[in-house]
Amino acid sequence: MRIHFIAIGGAAMHNLALAIQQKAGYIVTGSDDEIFDPARTHLEQAGLLPKQMGWHPERITPDIDAIILGMHAREDNPELVRARELGLRIYSFPEYLYEQTKDKFRIVVGGSHGKTTTTAMILYVLNRLGIEADYMVGAQIEGFERMVRLSDTAKYAVFEGDEYLTSPLDLRSKFLWYHPNTAILTGIAWDHINVFPTFDLYVDTFRKFADTLEPNGTLIYYSADSNLQSIAQGARKDIHCRPYSAYTGNVPMQVFGRHNMENLQAACLACQTIGIQAEDFYREISTFTGAANRLEKIAQTETSVAYKDFAHSPSKLRATVQAVRERYPDKRLIAAMELHTFSSLMADFLPQYNGCMAMADVALVYFNPKVIEHKRLTPITAEEVRQAFATDNVEVFTESLALQNRMKELFESNQTKDNTIQKKGIALLMMSSGTFDGVDVKQFAQDLLGC
Repeated sequence: MRIHFIAIGGAAMHNLALAIQQKAGYIVTGSDDEIFDPARTHLEQAGLLPKQMGWHPERITPDIDAIILGMHAREDNPELVRARELGLRIYSFPEYLYEQTKDKFRIVVGGSHGKTTTTAMILYVLNRLGIEADYMVGAQIEGFERMVRLSDTAKYAVFEGDEYLTSPLDLRSKFLWYHPNTAILTGIAWDHINVFPTFDLYVDTFRKFADTLEPNGTLIYYSADSNLQSIAQGARKDIHCRPYSAYTGNVPMQVFGRHNMENLQAACLACQTIGIQAEDFYREISTFTGAANRLEKIAQTETSVAYKDFAHSPSKLRATVQAVRERYPDKRLIAAMELHTFSSLMADFLPQYNGCMAMADVALVYFNPKVIEHKRLTPITAEEVRQAFATDNVEVFTESLALQNRMKELFESNQTKDNTIQKKGIALLMMSSGTFDGVDVKQFAQDLLGC
């Protein structure tokens, strides 16, 4: 079986390529115009890194059994054009996942925030209990070699359900392909304004997702979200709707914050739909320390601590800052975030950030005007961003080095004469779906804390 990936370098795409390569009888190839680490290193180690970057239609031949098309490719991509001319079978990423798991019990986690962590919690518990599952999750999890697995033996499949577009040829949300037996919706907070220009359109795609549940499926939803309440009330009569709130039990947990306790409860209910007892779930999840880049502790001293997080949307920022504030109420909380996605860099969307970093002592917001130019968006100013966040603790930067220097100043001003951090210390939180323009966030945090 020959499978070719167009735009193999994406986080999910390259992990799927690695997963398929492990299956007997499969030959995998791929192409892309640029590939960055960690995907580049992973593909190179597996012998799947394209020898030349760019698109090469001559490599698309009739003996290819399937093309898997990534969102990064455009509709006029030369390889895609050639594949369509030859009449080859073309799959999107989610379509291929469904085809490989359509005879399995599928658990799909959707929502504007928390879906990666919730998916990771489910997989962590299944792994601890020795229950085999196929999966796709957006972050690395302890005990798992990669982010995608497909097998011929697992009875279950657990997917993180993304509401973003499927492919250049299919402008529906990815998660509409999965047809879950059990679905989780963690909450709805407007995102992807470039795809969903109104909040009503955004809500509607989650309503459609709920309607894709298999007959007699289970919809698990966050009870305090009025939009999810409406979706549950309008769900098909055969769907079993189960609301949830935050876990309030007595089992000590490694993860913290109300949002994580809500994620944990949703994961527990999902595991119950495949026969796992609640007490077994809580016992195993008590050792879960989180998914990579999701409130991940990256540095710590006797007085200070640093975390990094993938948060970039308003709801994620708000929840993450609040979680760290509640965890370290006596420390000086310095929170830095990067506006990096399409939505976050659009002037019409900026007001959604109003007050979302108010709980930090110092809030540093960074964006690169060159990224806005690259995405072909209307320019925004630092003052527009500051006014959008609308709290006095916010400082805005358009140069990465200036941001780094400001953070160093803040740490230096909090030091005693012997260069140690004052007794109460600092809680540092760095949030981005990017890298603050090439910053090694972990090393930078360790240097700041003096680790």
